[in-house]
Parts: sequence; structure tokens; C-alpha cells
Amino acid sequence: MAVSSKKIPAPDQVKIVTALLSVSDKTGIVELARALHEKGVHLVSTGGTHKTLSEAGLLVRDVSELTGFPEVMDGRVKTLHPGVHGGLLAIRDDADHVAAMKEHGITGIDLAVINLYPFEDVRAKGGDYPTTVENIDIGGPAMIRASAKNHAYVTIVTDPSDYAALLEELQFGSTTLAFRQKMAAKAYARTAAYDTAISGWFAEVLETPMPRHRTIGGVLKEEMRYGENPHQKAAFYVTGENRPGVATATLLQGKQLSYNNINDTDAAFELVAEFLPENAPACAIIKHANPCGVATGSTLLEAYNRALACDSTSAFGGIIALNSELDGATAEEIVKLFTEVIIAPSVTGAAKAIIAKKPNLRLLVTGALPDPRVPGLTAKTVSGGLLVQTRDNGMVEDLELKVVTKRAPTAQELEDMKFAFKVAKHVKSNAVVYAKDGQTVGIGAGQMSRVDSARIAGLKAEEAAKVLGLPAPLTHGSAVASEAFLPFADGLLSMIAAGATSVIQPGGSMRDVEVIKAADDAGIAMVFTGMRHFRH
Repeated sequence: MAVSSKKIPAPDQVKIVTALLSVSDKTGIVELARALHEKGVHLVSTGGTHKTLSEAGLLVRDVSELTGFPEVMDGRVKTLHPGVHGGLLAIRDDADHVAAMKEHGITGIDLAVINLYPFEDVRAKGGDYPTTVENIDIGGPAMIRASAKNHAYVTIVTDPSDYAALLEELQFGSTTLAFRQKMAAKAYARTAAYDTAISGWFAEVLETPMPRHRTIGGVLKEEMRYGENPHQKAAFYVTGENRPGVATATLLQGKQLSYNNINDTDAAFELVAEFLPENAPACAIIKHANPCGVATGSTLLEAYNRALACDSTSAFGGIIALNSELDGATAEEIVKLFTEVIIAPSVTGAAKAIIAKKPNLRLLVTGALPDPRVPGLTAKTVSGGLLVQTRDNGMVEDLELKVVTKRAPTAQELEDMKFAFKVAKHVKSNAVVYAKDGQTVGIGAGQMSRVDSARIAGLKAEEAAKVLGLPAPLTHGSAVASEAFLPFADGLLSMIAAGATSVIQPGGSMRDVEVIKAADDAGIAMVFTGMRHFRH
């Protein structure tokens, strides 16, 4: 298809004579239309927007007066017409375009205020297939893109939050090129995000998690002071996924979360959600996206104290995630430790009052826990590309565990192994987690060698024992989990040396026989899960 080589002069000031208003989100539209009318702007509108403005007593023409054609097919076809798109796309300084407008009776449109059918909201609420399809806007994106392309002459506004800036711009009846460029950029980003939501929905319903083209869209929630480090720029975008967590939480108090706070808080809350509150209250304490302590208890206070006991040194300045309502007694204990963020499904009034005494402590409430079994996508950028995968929603309760040693685990060992494996899923690889009685007692994370992870976890347990005044490391009599198979017996021997009596691991190494023999020689129990949980 040939592309026009006409040069567009792009005048700085463009007077607004005619405005087209077509919005699904009616927020502020009456006030905007009234302000435009008072400035002498001719108003044209469509469907529901026309009805809203007319009922407000405003003089507004129906778009059918521009097109000479009524809305048809339940409103599916109303703006897809040269009378509209000619008015949006015409180059006003081009003689041929001006002649075509005159010949065909096309009115120039100088301002387009358009937002789209609420597809994202319908999708988030789980609308049925026909309803969701019907909320795919066609005319709206077409008008937005046409207006944005012709921003040399047309101002496009797609977000009600920009109405005030538009009116400020129109103090003297015109808009500047800089403003039109800014609005055009926002308009294209909006239609891109909209189409991303639609294509993502189709991928879900058609069970095509890895389509030929994959886009990821988001809406700016907040700009941040900096990223991982002060010299890096950063911002937080939300995708619209209806999943309880840091992106959808309410910040009850405290200063803005940093880039690292958000990353760590997400890791903490996703981990603690592995433990159902109806089974037992649970607490996870995170530092640099790795857990330094996780525990359950008969009360939330007990769960917190047990989680803290695993590594009270590393917990300083960490993130605390809870699977149950934060109560006053637990809050009273938490504020004794310097903590960056607390995140919980809900908070009692007594707990709020206690936390309020620490104004810099961020307190997030989510209303619910994320379901660890629900599928989803995760993404990571690499140079020149995007790595996308389905969320790791594997659950140890759903696996068929295979006892591979002569000695089978006791009922308590089996529970501790499952607990440790749940935590290991959320520890950076290579990961080794020791657990006993529903409490982590040693965590080794992110080492290049699994042997080193096992040793570090053992050392952490020795340090914790000293802090607690215990005669032996907490790992004595514990269950230990490895998130990936043990390639050699040396890692297992380190675990045995730390005092573990049972081991859970995926299995699948070429040297499984050697590893199993080492376990049998030591008289410990070992089970294979058949599922790996690498986390990089």
C-alpha cells in the first residue's frame, strides 16, 4: 500500500471549533462538555454520551448528523464513516484535503474525547464469552488512532484524568503542538494496552498460553524515586490481573513503596499464601526476595515468633507477610523489630493503632490471599527479548510422593518435608530448606553449589540456636527440602551432617542410585516429588 509523502506543517496553536465526545466512562464528561460549550465549542456526540449530555441540558449534535446515517446493528456501526474519519484525518493545510471536505460535506473535528468499552473490567469480573466479546470496542480505537495520527491538527484525550489539563490548555481556545503530541502518545499507549488485554483474553480462553505474538500491557500506578539503585529510573505498572497482592493492595499507612519493597513484598505474600489460614496462621519474613524465616503456629503471634527465630539477624529491615488478620498482640511484637513492610489480608483496629506509632512502617491490606493454584504468566526481559512462562502453580499436596529409601518417613517427617518443599519453591536456586514442626530452621539460598546452600543453611541454624540459647542446631531431627534434584551424594551428606533425618527432592539425577544408597547408609528417609521448582 502506498504511503503519502505529504509533509504536515504541524502548527503550534490549533483552535478548537468542533469536539467529538464518545465515552463509556462518563466521569467528568458533563462538566467538560459544559466548559467546552461555554468556550463556544460545537459539541458532537454518540449514543449514550449524547443522551447523558442532552439530559444535562447541553446543546449537542448527534453523530448521525455528520454521517447522514443512523446508528445500526445495536450501535455496532455508528462512527465508522468518512463523515467522522474524514473530519479526524484531514490535513487542514492541504488544498486537496480541504477540497474533498467541501465536496463531501465533511466537518473538521478539532478535539476528540474518547474512551473505550470497559473490556478490561468485564474480563476481570469473569464475564461470559458473548458478553466479553460484545465489550470489544471497534469504533473507539479507530477514532483514537485516527486522531492521534493527525495530532498536527487534532487533539485526542482518552483519560478523564486529563480533562483538567485540557481545559487549562484551552484558556485561549486552542491547544499547543506539545500538548497534542503528549495526548497522542498516551492515546496510542491506551489502544495498545486495550488490544493487549483482548489478545491475552483470547489466549486464555483458547488455551494458547504461548501465542505467535505476545504483548504485555500495563497502566501506570506510580512513578518511583528510583529503581533497584538510585541511578536507575523506575515505575510501577498494574496489568489489571484480579489477583490479591501488592498490586491491588491498599496502603493504610507509610511512605511510598520502593521498587525493591514491591518486589520483596510480592515474593513474601505469594509464599505465605501457600499456607491456608484455615489450617493454621502463617508468617513469612523476606529479605531481598528470599525467605529468612517461615512458620505456622496455633496463633499468628506464635507463627511470627517462630518465623523470626529462624534468622532474627537477617529479618532486620525485612518484609513480613501474614496469611491471617493482623491482630494487636502480633502487631505489638512486630513493631519491636525494624520492618519495611507488613502485608496481610486484613488488620484489626487495635493492630492499626499500634502500627500507627511507626509512621514509616508501610502497612498493606489485600482483602484476600492469592490462590497458588491459579494459572497465570510471569515475564522477564532479556537483551532483545522477553522470557514468558506460566506461573509455577505446582503444589506438593497434588503430587504423588515416592518413598525411595528403605525407611519410610514418619507422619511428622512427612508433614515437615511438605512444609519445607513449599518454602523451597520460593527460595532462589540453588535452594535448601530445613524445617521442623511447621517452622523453617535453616535456609540456604542462591548459591552456585547446592552443597554450599546446605552448609549455609546449617550454619544459620547453628547461629539461631546460639541466639535462642539452645545446645544444638535447630536442624537436628529436621526434614530438608531441595527444590531440584541432588546431582551427587555430597549435598545429601552435608544435610545429614546438619542433623536432617528426612529429605524431599524432585529426583531424576543420573546418580539417584548413589544418592539413595547414601540415605540408606545413614538410615534416613527420602521421597521424590517428580517436580522441580527452580527460581532464578
